[in-house]
Amino acid sequence: MNFFLATLLTPLLGGLLLGVIRNPKSAAKLNILTSSLTFIFSLFLAFEVLGKDSVHAMQDWFYLDSYNVFLVSLTAFVGMTTTIFSKPYMQHELEIERVNERRMRLYHSMYQLFQFGMLLGFTSNNIGVLWVSLELATLATVLLVSLYRTPAAIAAAWKYFILCGMGIALALFGTILVFFTSSAVLGHGNEALTWSLLYTHASDLDPTVMGIAFCFLMVGYGTKVGLVPMHAWLPDAHGEGPTPVSAVLSGLLLNLALYALVRFKMLVDGSTHSDMAGHIMMGFGMISLLVAAMSLHKQRDIKRMFSFSSIEHMALMTFAFGIGTPLASFAALLHMTVHSLVKSGIFFTVGHAAQIMGTQKMAEIRGLIYHHPGIGWGLLIGTAAIAGFPPFAVFMSEFLLFTATLESYPWLAVPLLLGLLIAMGGLFRFVQPMVYGETAEHAKAVHVNMTPVYIHFALALLLGLAIPSFLSYWYHQAAALITGGIV
Repeated sequence: MNFFLATLLTPLLGGLLLGVIRNPKSAAKLNILTSSLTFIFSLFLAFEVLGKDSVHAMQDWFYLDSYNVFLVSLTAFVGMTTTIFSKPYMQHELEIERVNERRMRLYHSMYQLFQFGMLLGFTSNNIGVLWVSLELATLATVLLVSLYRTPAAIAAAWKYFILCGMGIALALFGTILVFFTSSAVLGHGNEALTWSLLYTHASDLDPTVMGIAFCFLMVGYGTKVGLVPMHAWLPDAHGEGPTPVSAVLSGLLLNLALYALVRFKMLVDGSTHSDMAGHIMMGFGMISLLVAAMSLHKQRDIKRMFSFSSIEHMALMTFAFGIGTPLASFAALLHMTVHSLVKSGIFFTVGHAAQIMGTQKMAEIRGLIYHHPGIGWGLLIGTAAIAGFPPFAVFMSEFLLFTATLESYPWLAVPLLLGLLIAMGGLFRFVQPMVYGETAEHAKAVHVNMTPVYIHFALALLLGLAIPSFLSYWYHQAAALITGGIV
């Protein structure tokens, strides 16, 4: 059985089927089943790569190596747990008439098509298909962000569409420039867009053209990553869309854009034999970190606050991949994993908290730990984890990044540490009164499912205590691949 096709076709067919199912409860169950099957198939793919280091399929159209294999499984896993969370969450939204049955069909259908776009991007061996898949995932999430059809939601969706549309257009131009120089080496066929062949012949590509292409790709895909100053769409999209959408935007979609950027950095490094691409990524990463850290202190909406936390952590990953050493790349890969787990878990908790209090305004969310202890503790533990408190794995990845910075660019260790401390202060400045403040009288009784939250946080804790040998092997192999070592 071709597990590439099984992994991709399951969400695609599920999305098409969910578009015609009228019963919301049946659709929610099928949504969970579809995502669960996708996760199972992704595990079979992962085991194939674990034994062979890389797997090609369908005449090199699909490709998995140590870099993208764990991202495929991570995407499928978070996609599955998000469907489990969204079942009671979206049922409540239907009961209070924020959505109707027609929009529920749209939600379930677009969610699976988003999953399809994500998995297609990670498994594709064609840089053109990678661009198409990211655009597909973007269009699906635009419809999800506007699901409530309020003026603010529609405005956020339009801002998301316009800014990311401009970004993806610049990324397309950068991809065309890569094809311009690769076609002179590999011909004008599909081979000139096949990433594995491009990587093999990277030293034959024109370094000047590749350098110019990366500038467009950095701005284009950097818009999707949420890097400053192209980040304006992200807080609005998180604040106005349904919470499950916020979870997959922060935990998954940003990963795909950064994945694409790193793939192109590997080509540019092989072509130019310089650190030009890495230095550009470090610059964007450091600026984004400092801006996001300071912006955390000015927020009033809980989902917008954690969206700036996502910008902060994507900035850390961009900075780490920019450093380009094996240690920094290992730290970035670990951080990418645990950020997806912890941040999606936080948004699960935030979604339930907002439903219970009837608002997303932090000033009106109080005493969660008293009237809903599970949610209160979930928000507190999640915030401690994402802020980098030990023994959670975010602390370990940030410690490794700090060590790599001291080894390669010691003068940047001070602003890096400063940004982390400012961000930590911004988070606990607002979370502490929401958890421990005076008990709110307007708290509602809402059915919640905290199981996905506990699972995500438990995995982040376990990864902080000990990384399993097979995962450590993938990280080491991926770090070597990214830095130009062992392929």
